[in-house]
Amino acid sequence: MCSWKATSFSDNDFMARAVELANLGRGATAPNPCVGAVLVHNGQIMAEGWHTRYGKLHAERECLADALNKGINPEGMTMYVTLEPCNHHGKTPPCTEALIQAQIGKVVVGTRDPNPVASGGMENLKAHDIKIETGVLETECRDLISDFLLWQNSHSTFNIIKMAATLDGKIASRFRTPEPVSGPESFARVHDLRAQVGAVVIGGGTFHADNPSLTCRKKDLPKNFVQPLAVVVTSRLPSNPADFTLLQKRPERTIFMTTESSARSQEADNLRKRGTSVWPLAGNPGHLNLSTGFERLRYELGCHYTLCEGGGLFAMNLIAQGLADELVHFVSPRILGDNSAPAAYSGRCDVPMAEAMNFRIIRMETTGSDIMLTLRPQ
Repeated sequence: MCSWKATSFSDNDFMARAVELANLGRGATAPNPCVGAVLVHNGQIMAEGWHTRYGKLHAERECLADALNKGINPEGMTMYVTLEPCNHHGKTPPCTEALIQAQIGKVVVGTRDPNPVASGGMENLKAHDIKIETGVLETECRDLISDFLLWQNSHSTFNIIKMAATLDGKIASRFRTPEPVSGPESFARVHDLRAQVGAVVIGGGTFHADNPSLTCRKKDLPKNFVQPLAVVVTSRLPSNPADFTLLQKRPERTIFMTTESSARSQEADNLRKRGTSVWPLAGNPGHLNLSTGFERLRYELGCHYTLCEGGGLFAMNLIAQGLADELVHFVSPRILGDNSAPAAYSGRCDVPMAEAMNFRIIRMETTGSDIMLTLRPQ
């Protein structure tokens, strides 16, 4: 139990804790949004909860269960919740029903539920004389459900670009040898991200140069953990598949997205014989229509998140196609100073500053000696 006092903490502080809790469920709750809740009395957090996994209790019910386990009667207390409590029967009963039965005195809501099926929760609570306050840390709470909003309004996966670069924006030396740019703490955070996604996506250059495994090597993974799919976007399919780790160790969990002509080649047939999928995409080499590939990942394979870990050209291609839903950019306090070294984002020419791709920082934290920036399109 936290010992926060009303004289020191505000509505924003309590909602910030709910946001922090909500993020613990990210990945596991898909296609539901991640939601957090805290129960407060006299300036003190009495109980906490978050939506832990799709099909499990929602954050409000988890919070009430936590209170029950602690022997706390929530009657008359205030609950802070990042998303409007649901008002319909889905995988679980309505959260409004639980709040009314618990005789909660007030509910502070971060943002309204954009799903018309689930909305109406605030009106129902008001009808039962529960006080309502809205809009506390609304931007932060809406950022929590940006993936949910995308799934509601498009057929795509939610795509996260991971990039690690020096202070001068370089991701490798001019020799392009696979060397770490950032520190071990940042490396560990990348594997936290891999644990949340359904697929890790790279470009052909990374595949041929680095021969990666693209597995999650996070410690203490659950026994039933399923490694993310490995997706390679390239017009140059490997003619010697036995030389690549992905095609040796888990060919059936690897997908190549390639040109329509490459998908009809002998190399493609050889890959399919190993159990590897080869998906044709419209477009030319270096400019494939990636949206159709991401849609197939979602609807054929149940993948809701991807982590895109290719080089600068691949990252810029995703951004240009409007497929970069989030950037996780690690800044290492190192300077290479080599004009010939590859840049974190590249491929455009003669671009004035007025035509820069604009992002906003939603979170900034240190990971060892590095800075980890989480950004969303402006």
